[in-house]
Amino acid sequence: MAKSEKKFFTRISDWFRGMKSELKKVVWPTAKQTTNNTLVVLAVCAASAVVLGGFDWVASELVNVLINLFS
Repeated sequence: MAKSEKKFFTRISDWFRGMKSELKKVVWPTAKQTTNNTLVVLAVCAASAVVLGGFDWVASELVNVLINLFS
């Protein structure tokens, strides 16, 4: 094996060792935390959809009024 190939494989090996070390530090959420976070995300998405839908409805009504006003 050439010197550059050894250096390449050494760097890959070091990267995997570092990744394994970092993954040991991760604090994974509990099932209850995951469920709660998922419910919060779904609620925020639903609220955003309602607000954006409301803005869209108001904008379309405004456009219809303007079209009817000038036609």
